[in-house]
Formats: sequence, C-alpha cells, structure tokens
Amino acid sequence: MTVVSSLLPKRLGLHFALTAILLLSMLKTKSISSPTHNTTLAARDTLYSEAVTKLMEFNDGYLTLLLELVSDCLKCCTEDSDDSISKITYSGAILEVCMRKLVFYPEIVGFIEEEKDQFPTFKVQYLFNSPPKLIMLDDEGQPKETIRIDNWKREHMLQYLREKVKPTSAS
Repeated sequence: MTVVSSLLPKRLGLHFALTAILLLSMLKTKSISSPTHNTTLAARDTLYSEAVTKLMEFNDGYLTLLLELVSDCLKCCTEDSDDSISKITYSGAILEVCMRKLVFYPEIVGFIEEEKDQFPTFKVQYLFNSPPKLIMLDDEGQPKETIRIDNWKREHMLQYLREKVKPTSAS
C-alpha cells in the first residue's frame, strides 16, 4: 500500500520514466526503425547509451521505484514453455457450428473442406444457431474444454489442433 500511495504525487514523473524505459527497450532491440533515417548499429548503441544517461540524470527516485515495481510484477510470471497448461493434450476434438452461419466464417469452411482430414479424431457437428467452437475431448470422449473460434484463421486452428490433439497410435 505504501508503494501505491508514494506513486500518486509522482504520477507524471513515473509516466515519463515508463515511457522512456519502453522507448529504450524498443531502441535496444532495434524495433524502432525509420524509412528515412538509416542508423548504423554503433549509432544506435551510442543513442541508447545517451538515452540511459539522460534517464539516470532524471532519476530522482523514479527509476528505482520503477525497477521495484517491475521486479514485484515479474515475481508471479512464468515462461509459457514451463506452464503446465501448455502441456495439456486431448484425445480428440469436435467442431460445433451452425450450418446456416458457416457462410460468415470462410476460414472455418476452408478448414473443414481442406484440413480436417489431417486429424482422424476430429469431427464436425452441426447444431442449429451454435457459434463456431472447438470442444476438446478427454480419453473417454467426454468434453473437457470448449473454445470459441469465431475469429480464428485456418492457420490458428491447424496450429492449435497439432499442439493439443494427441496423434492416434498406429495399431
């Protein structure tokens, strides 16, 4: 609570520091580029160093406070690759959609017509007035997760099913 209350009078300075940090990180990763001004790597590094020096001059406690906030924020973050949710797989999937609404979802139509045969445990189920959704199935064929896919592109559906649906064993 003391951190939040100490931020209130310094809000404008903290806003500046956050903006400066964001711009510096973009500059350091070379994600800022100008079509009219081509800077060399050495010039960018020099510009980055000068910007860091200016920010340190501005410091007045804001940078320290910002670093504290960032470190507190990052304490609960984990990498996606270590996340147990990313390791969950399913035995199959059902695409549930209303046949009359398919005209509004050309990406889903393309997937059904051209890609669904890549997944032997994938089925299409037409249900009146149902928005497009994937129903992920467990080993017993029972629904475990339902995901709306209204705005998904064909590539998204392919990638998700490749990652989440277990390949069938050739027996």
